[in-house]
Amino acid sequence: MDYKNFKVDDYIEKYAELILKIGLKIKDGDKLVVRCPIEARDFAIKCTKKAYELGAGEVVVDYRDQVISRLKYENENIDVLTDIPKHKVDKENYYMEKKAKYLSVTGSDPDAFKGVDSDKLFQSNLANSKALRDFSAKMMANYVSWIVVGASIPSWATKVFPDLEEDEAVKRLWFEIFNSVRLFEDDPEKALENHVDNLNRYSKFLNDAKFEKLIYKSERGTDLEVGLPKGYIFAGAGDINSDGEQFIANMPSEEVFSAPRLDGVNGKVYSTMPLNYNGNLIEDFYLVFKDGLVVDYDAKAGKEYLKNILETDEGAKRLGEVALVSYNTPISMRKVLFYNTLYDENASCHFALGKSYPTCLEGGEKLSIEELKERGMNDSLTHVDFMVGDETTEIIGVKENGEQVQIFKEGNFVI
Repeated sequence: MDYKNFKVDDYIEKYAELILKIGLKIKDGDKLVVRCPIEARDFAIKCTKKAYELGAGEVVVDYRDQVISRLKYENENIDVLTDIPKHKVDKENYYMEKKAKYLSVTGSDPDAFKGVDSDKLFQSNLANSKALRDFSAKMMANYVSWIVVGASIPSWATKVFPDLEEDEAVKRLWFEIFNSVRLFEDDPEKALENHVDNLNRYSKFLNDAKFEKLIYKSERGTDLEVGLPKGYIFAGAGDINSDGEQFIANMPSEEVFSAPRLDGVNGKVYSTMPLNYNGNLIEDFYLVFKDGLVVDYDAKAGKEYLKNILETDEGAKRLGEVALVSYNTPISMRKVLFYNTLYDENASCHFALGKSYPTCLEGGEKLSIEELKERGMNDSLTHVDFMVGDETTEIIGVKENGEQVQIFKEGNFVI
């Protein structure tokens, strides 16, 4: 199907249903919190309506407005921007304790905060992260079900497709979003379930192998050794919350992911895509690691924002996630640069600076932060994904006895 021949309205409700029925598994009495850009209000309405149809007992919608946010950054001083109201924290904690399910809709202008004082952005985000640390920790431990999805909005679509008129760009981006979740298949739900099963096959192989480390190489210059903690778990698209309910955290999801050993990363890694961080682009960057810590870095554009990430705290200078993604995924094959982590990370192998997911370690969700660190898991206020894979990526798994297993060749799984 060509994007010019399809109508968004023919698929938008199917998309909402796939998210809520298969992704979050909304059932009678569930509470749902929707976080959404104000430009995607129509989609939020469709999701709210569908959630009630599936039996939700309460739906709360929180809108984000980047235009207003930019005005705040330009006109308010740091003392105001870093004063996080108690009611904001209380609201988040309230719905977490009520075990609400969370739908986060991503869609933003990649250049929204271009030219804004980087220190204001850094200090404001740091204050928010500190205030919501307990909330975020529970989310990352899968205490509740959560999902991140995309919605096409003009400011994002025109960045991705600058040669198209605004209406056409929005339509084209919707097409790519729908395609990424297999919505054009005859039976999208079955297609998604089959895809999850396939990712779980990769996860099982990696977990059964009990690798000691992974070795990355690419023609771009990446030469990196990534140690893995004992008891690591590679997870696929399916997750389980604290009540034993299944959910899909990202839609789309093409990755199997785990956690590196916090002191076990050595070598150099190059990015393969721009990183959109808080409305600013970081491009063509590299990181050098020694014993897990970033000891050198550079970027052709946005270096100050990369510096801000790394200076969040000690854990931000270490890796918290290692994710394997075939180069031949449906998203990658479309040859579209989305300037959005949800989509770009599902077209490329990636890492994340910052906090590890506790669920990537056997029994990790029951351990304290200190116990997790003792087991080799990283802790931080932040978690920022960045893309490192391309068609030349080679990954070797090394077992404790020295046996080497080829996992990736020419950018794709070979297991």
